[in-house]
Amino acid sequence: MSGAGIVAALAAELRPLASQADGTLLTVSGIGWSAASESASRLVGAGARALISWGVAGGLDPALAAGTLVLPREVLVADGARFEVDGDWHRRLTAALPATQPMSAGALLTAREPIGSRVEKAAAFRTTTAVAVDMESGAIAAIAVSHRLPFLAVRAIVDTAGDSLPGSLLAAATASGAPRLGRWFVSLLRSPTDIALLIRLAARFRAACRSLAVVARSGALASFPGASDPIGR
Repeated sequence: MSGAGIVAALAAELRPLASQADGTLLTVSGIGWSAASESASRLVGAGARALISWGVAGGLDPALAAGTLVLPREVLVADGARFEVDGDWHRRLTAALPATQPMSAGALLTAREPIGSRVEKAAAFRTTTAVAVDMESGAIAAIAVSHRLPFLAVRAIVDTAGDSLPGSLLAAATASGAPRLGRWFVSLLRSPTDIALLIRLAARFRAACRSLAVVARSGALASFPGASDPIGR
């Protein structure tokens, strides 16, 4: 009997789970709504009994530093849709984390297009009050709701509200959600000033992964409602 299904946009985001993901189904979706929706649907078809959106996010709240965990109580979508995470599961997870772990339970925004500049982030924070943004969680939540499955989002801040993402990095993501490394290298050559920004972003990615590893070690990812039910759904 399968456990939770975990969707991450990039393979590197799954590394913090390492050997802590026993009983779960893992998938790398690629970036964006359509890719995440398709991957979540495949996990449900494979027997997942709950869905988790997992990985990194961009900060919208200026108070959140890189590495801060975002465990939202709800996920917002730009079209006005709202998805609540499973309350019991959320409480179990937050209670299992060490008190020293920086964390926010504020809303998470799922955007259809990248929100990468400081100006765009400030506008999104002002209009939605969401503390962070990604491009997948809303799609995964929608699949969970359609199949009446528990849903949880686990994200960690990489780029903060005060950071603008390098243009070369944004150019690497295609509409299909598949990062194109060749395109990224060409863009980087055209904008060598991005190199310092990317080095700093890499360090912050490592900080985010350390926070995700804390969640993985907590053991609470497997504590979704009905997880111990031998019959299943």
